[in-house]
Amino acid sequence: MQRIAVLTSGGDAPGMNAAIRAVVRTGLYHGLTVLGVQHGYSGLIAGEFVPMDAGSVGDIIHRGGTILRSARCEEFRTPEGQAKALEQLRKHQVDGLIVIGGDGSFRGAMRLHEQGFPVIGVPGTIDNDIPGTDTTIGFDTAVNTAIAAVDKIRDTASSHERTYVVEVMGRAAGDIALWAGLAGGAESILIPEVQAPLEQQLEELCQRLHRAYQRGKKHSIILVAEGAASGLEVGRWIEQRTGFETRVTVLGHIQRGGSPTAADRVLASRMGSTAVQFLLEGRSGEMVAVRRNEICGVPMSQVFSQNHQADLSIYHMASILAI
Repeated sequence: MQRIAVLTSGGDAPGMNAAIRAVVRTGLYHGLTVLGVQHGYSGLIAGEFVPMDAGSVGDIIHRGGTILRSARCEEFRTPEGQAKALEQLRKHQVDGLIVIGGDGSFRGAMRLHEQGFPVIGVPGTIDNDIPGTDTTIGFDTAVNTAIAAVDKIRDTASSHERTYVVEVMGRAAGDIALWAGLAGGAESILIPEVQAPLEQQLEELCQRLHRAYQRGKKHSIILVAEGAASGLEVGRWIEQRTGFETRVTVLGHIQRGGSPTAADRVLASRMGSTAVQFLLEGRSGEMVAVRRNEICGVPMSQVFSQNHQADLSIYHMASILAI
């Protein structure tokens, strides 16, 4: 192992730059040549390799996004695209690749591993929807961004005695809504992992709002994961069923940006450095994970064989605390 490369793929997440920095500097520490691949798998196919040194990753640990940039690549899903990527890796004499991204990125990494090329994955996604790891790079920052917004919205909700619906990201995973809802004191949380019919959940939500109003509460905050329902539809439902004045805020991509929290910077640094160690040990087809605050390796095949599960004990706790 003499030359390694690193790329970021899929949706960006705060902390990716910290992971890139850790990969580059750990690689240099061990005497490796490190290359960065721009624009994810598209750049891999096109041969967009750039040499990385200690200075190229200076002053990036605090920056959101990814200095290597990211792109989605349909061509890489095909055998022909994968063959082009392998050709570029060989052309640039790369001995191992580190992929920072989410589920789709890891599926691409797995295709390279299956064809004999050493690859290690580092989980970077704000959704926290990767099985096998307790948390992913960017999740803590996204939750804190959502909480900051909820805190501000609660101020105006209280002033105007309104109900506010806040829609956060999470198509298949409700972790952002769940954690931000609990930490932000939301009165109700809607996440895709709850199996009850949406209409039933909304009826229960409206009943909860009525009970709170009867005991003197004049404002409420509802957290909705985008995969559970549309915030606008939930807002309309609440107004029609209760008559309460309701406003809707969709946080959208603001949750992906911003300076990573200390927790995300530390996690990304640990994972990025470990990914290099795994390649040096001759390992491949694994994802760097954190379990009970310990860094470990998880076979990517195991990641794909499982489904992400939200911690529903937190969901029930939030419901109890919001009475």
